[in-house]
Amino acid sequence: MEHLREIYKCLKTLVDFLLCRRDRLPKRDPKPWDPPFDPSQPSPPISYPITSLEALASRSYLRSFHFPFNRASVPLPSSAAFLPPRRRILVCHDMMGGYVDDLRVQGSGNPGAYAIWHWYLMDVFVYFSHDLVTLPPPCWTNAAHTHGVKVLGTFLVEWDEGRVICDTLLSSKESSQMYAERLTELASALGFDGWLVRVEFDVDLYDAVTIDGKLAWQNKLNDANKPFFDLCDGIFVNYTWQEGYPNVSAVNAGKRRLDVYMGIDVFGRNTFGGGEWNSNIALDALKKDDVSAAIFAPAWVYETNQKPDFQTAHNRWWGLVEQSWGILQHYPKELPFFSDFDQGHGYHFSIEGFQVAKDPWNNISSQGFQDASYSGGGNITAKGSLMDNSFFSAKLFHGQLLLDDQPVYISYSVKVDENSLFGLHLELLSETNGRTCVLIASDSESFTNAGLEYNIIIKPQIKSKVEDALAYPPWFIHEAVLTLGDYTLAGIYMVSTLKSRGLITIQNNKSSSQEGTLPETSGSSLYYASLGHISIRNKEDGAEYPPADLWITRAQNILCTSDSLGNKMLNLKLTWKLNEGSTTSFQRYNIYAQSGSGLQYLGPARAEVFYVSDLSVYIGVTTLRFIIQVRGLDGTCQKLAESPYLDLTLED
Repeated sequence: MEHLREIYKCLKTLVDFLLCRRDRLPKRDPKPWDPPFDPSQPSPPISYPITSLEALASRSYLRSFHFPFNRASVPLPSSAAFLPPRRRILVCHDMMGGYVDDLRVQGSGNPGAYAIWHWYLMDVFVYFSHDLVTLPPPCWTNAAHTHGVKVLGTFLVEWDEGRVICDTLLSSKESSQMYAERLTELASALGFDGWLVRVEFDVDLYDAVTIDGKLAWQNKLNDANKPFFDLCDGIFVNYTWQEGYPNVSAVNAGKRRLDVYMGIDVFGRNTFGGGEWNSNIALDALKKDDVSAAIFAPAWVYETNQKPDFQTAHNRWWGLVEQSWGILQHYPKELPFFSDFDQGHGYHFSIEGFQVAKDPWNNISSQGFQDASYSGGGNITAKGSLMDNSFFSAKLFHGQLLLDDQPVYISYSVKVDENSLFGLHLELLSETNGRTCVLIASDSESFTNAGLEYNIIIKPQIKSKVEDALAYPPWFIHEAVLTLGDYTLAGIYMVSTLKSRGLITIQNNKSSSQEGTLPETSGSSLYYASLGHISIRNKEDGAEYPPADLWITRAQNILCTSDSLGNKMLNLKLTWKLNEGSTTSFQRYNIYAQSGSGLQYLGPARAEVFYVSDLSVYIGVTTLRFIIQVRGLDGTCQKLAESPYLDLTLED
């Protein structure tokens, strides 16, 4: 057992768990990293696991072409460095063997790919597969860290193959130390937070799931597995526990009862309560004994095609989790704060109100802050019918932002139809002054007539209008200033209502419009309002961007081929770094290719590297400019004309 102790000691600075069980999977389908895949050769970047101890020991992954693309760019917020002193939820993502659409680091063309946007309901996210070393794709780490959620990879040894691996792994103290250091190095280099450790087979005395060396699932924390629990940061208890087992585990854990994560298999395989749509039964039971929960395979909703569609079923299932345990994460907590409500998928892509691409896409790295479940991505839309003198309200964020006496600048983009109004409703809490409600709206009288109550009214300024022929009606950018110290911003709501009675536009069935007056009798009218983004910052002018000449840009691994007509196809690795200063304020980039007056959007980047794949270059084009548009944490973008760039001359 001494060698196993050394592994746990070396990983103690990280977060590691001991998983007790998972049924065998059938033989998997071929994966992109199977032979003859050569990770040293340039190609569109992918995420992939390490499948042998030899590859782990050699550090070959860190020398691969794909490594720099797989580094997460979003650090875990300092406020999330330590797990909170309350019941927690760990989510273990196990879907179709792992590495599906998410293996494409720069995104895929499947807008229906699986994603999670309910980060506010969890504390720890585990990326799981049945490979030896499962490295989380950076999109998951970026999205989770944005929301203050820790991310773990998986180190797994199981069955007969696992026995052979452990014979090598635990052959000596030096061997144990070396492999532990390799795992630590990988987590640090790729930017995630630790490991879920799973050992599942019979081994020599004192080196297995139980202290007598037997593969025997305990379904609770007891004397047979507590020595392992004492050496790591938590235990993931097998999901076939029975009534009373959570309490036994809590008693055995003593002061560390919150570090016991009782498993819940959403597929319902002998799990307490039956899983599936009854997964909340197990959550309710764990809540009574004040222990933590480990939700296994929530992609059940996706894999089993639950009706009526994934988006609706996904939100409904996570709604059961919220009803049982409530909201665990709160945003905003610090400034600057920005969200465009992007869920990481869509059928077109826009930047600051202008559509730059019209192809279907998926990239979880693009997710903005999520604190409520809405369909679609990129904006929140409220539409339907409203009774006269009534309003619609929806809570967007549950905040914990402490305000001081300095001004706070709030910016948001809105599009509405001719009959509708939009506003922001802020809920502020103070120990001395109690609850204060702030309304930010251009027409406060209509909201008053609709019955909305508030203490402070702020009329925003319209800073700009964004008209895009592909997206009507236009976006209007509103800005407001709030100065109110000794308060905590606890809630942000969107509110909408109809314009007060008077001259309005009525849409008839023939899609033409006419002017009319709302009748005196009560009734309902159609309304429409979309919120594109919200930004809260403590600087009026937003992010400050370094000039283009302070960036070092390079093109590497250039491959240019021509067809019989003379058209060129270009592949290259584009990198950039700031020559002076820090890039911590810049975690997103928009990549463009410019030829003459033509500008083509290539895609988003989170790390300071982007792979240009199969870019068509027409006959006669001899020079290309690649523009790296920098985007600040407050959501603003550097002007294209002032952004760093790289000029590339194409040679025959």
